[in-house]
Amino acid sequence: MNSMADPKSRYGKLWSRRELILALFLYCQIPFNHTNSRNNEVKRLATDIGRTPGSVARKLGNFGSFDPLLAAKGIKGLIHAGKGDREVWDEYNGHWDKLVKDTNSLVLEADRFSNETNQVNAFDLESNIVRPQGPTSEYRNILTRRYQSFFRRAVLSSYNFSCCICGLDLPELLIASHILPWSENDEARTDPRNGLCLCAIHDKAFDSGLISVDTEHKIQFSNIIKKSQNKYVGVFLLEFEGKSIQLPHRFSPDPKYLSWHLSNRFLS
Repeated sequence: MNSMADPKSRYGKLWSRRELILALFLYCQIPFNHTNSRNNEVKRLATDIGRTPGSVARKLGNFGSFDPLLAAKGIKGLIHAGKGDREVWDEYNGHWDKLVKDTNSLVLEADRFSNETNQVNAFDLESNIVRPQGPTSEYRNILTRRYQSFFRRAVLSSYNFSCCICGLDLPELLIASHILPWSENDEARTDPRNGLCLCAIHDKAFDSGLISVDTEHKIQFSNIIKKSQNKYVGVFLLEFEGKSIQLPHRFSPDPKYLSWHLSNRFLS
């Protein structure tokens, strides 16, 4: 019997809401051009939910068909998205805190069901998510780490793992920089549009207000930088004055966050 044609087979069944949420969670964290059946994270999700890597890759492509920034760049997702795909996209698009929180609940529920709470789950996409002891602290700490992990991966993958100012592409030296800090707005903590992928030097300068990015995506430098006579300031910083950042393939920085940084953090 051909299991692919059997509607009751593990691969022929309709996608559940749980599976769609987990697929969207993954979609946001890997570059769109890596959403294929050869991707190891696609394979891990497929194993976890009992589907083929090809099926998962197609579902990620469905979500890509809803992504307006991909469309603006002429990148098209798949055209056979279903009603459930659209409903999940509309529910979570722009509400990334809710996506992370709901995903966290689904993963913990699966862990409790399988009695494998000490095992790294397929959705702990960064190995530094460690499960603490105690039910209350476990949920709170895992959720916080998952917020952080989601934001970092969503931002870095959107910029293809390269600094949007200088183009440095060593992941060890890249930081997902918040434009609007957590301390100012909890709801923006996981919003990838509140992030820039910056190397360590440019992240520190941005966080300190020595550089900023305006709503036209032009790089602005503080007079403190401009007055410096140090040759390395010219090499690492002023070389990029007035240039535009490299825009991401998705999750373009939100103008309201850029405006906040210019008005409240930038040392003009």
